[in-house]
Amino acid sequence: MEAMDIALDVDALLAENKSKHKSTEVKKDVELQFDLGNLLATDLNIIDTAAFRGEKEGYLKTLMRDNVQLLINQIWQLPTVKTEDVVLAELPKGTTVLPREKPIPKPKAPTKWEQFAKTKGIKKMKKSRMVFDETTQTYKPRYGYKRVGDLKDEWIVEVPKNGDPYQDYFKKKEEQKSDLVSKNEYQRLRNIAKERKTKSLRVPPPPSGTKDLNKHQLTQALGLAKAATASVGKFTPSLPSEPVPKRSGKKRKAESMIADVGEEKARNLGILKKMNKKKEVLDITKAVNTHMADEQRSVHFSRVDSDGKVVGSKKRKAGGGKKT
Repeated sequence: MEAMDIALDVDALLAENKSKHKSTEVKKDVELQFDLGNLLATDLNIIDTAAFRGEKEGYLKTLMRDNVQLLINQIWQLPTVKTEDVVLAELPKGTTVLPREKPIPKPKAPTKWEQFAKTKGIKKMKKSRMVFDETTQTYKPRYGYKRVGDLKDEWIVEVPKNGDPYQDYFKKKEEQKSDLVSKNEYQRLRNIAKERKTKSLRVPPPPSGTKDLNKHQLTQALGLAKAATASVGKFTPSLPSEPVPKRSGKKRKAESMIADVGEEKARNLGILKKMNKKKEVLDITKAVNTHMADEQRSVHFSRVDSDGKVVGSKKRKAGGGKKT
């Protein structure tokens, strides 16, 4: 009797466990279409409208559970690989064409150095990180902290044969290094502007070591230098003959939180009046003047050469007038 009772208890436990956990075998009238590369399962079976209206949440959960179970069954039929005590399935290539959010990026235009290296057949070779320093007879990093050839390690500099013995060559080396960094940054930004095929990119002027600086580049360099302070050039004194930069707009002042009631009422009424107008508010005179100024500015810059001089400008003769 005791053995029979134990067998009955085991059968009851198995039946209870089976009622809690559903079987992995799911039957469908129409087989699902699978795209295992994208982990996609498409169910073409007809929805039971009566069951859906009767218990919407339960019907959707059951349908989702069955479809996911069928997808997992298909995944376990794929070849598997064991990596670090984890079993992974090798997914095939996807068959469903998914739309892209953004267009395919275009290949970047080659830089001047890449074009030169291609014509000369120069191949890029990976350099080792550590370099042997002949002075200290040790290996040092090529770049970064405690690198080889660091200016801080040089405690003596040889004066050239025809060089000035009273010149600070340590400072000269630092200036040359700074100019090289500025030149590399200028070339990098110029390559970006070339790739975008635009002239509106704000490329800084060439470094101080170059001599090909026209009037506009000098003005731009002066403006950048004045603004490169903690106060953004607010307390930077101006030079005696320094030209006033164009389009130096003022910052918009924040309106006071405590204002006159009449001013606030008038300002709000003005906003409502503009909103109620059917036609757009447009200052024709201002728009025409801005357009004419832009055309004159473009014509002027098209006639400026590399030295900053206007080409083809002629002075009017004094006392000139209409000939009779």
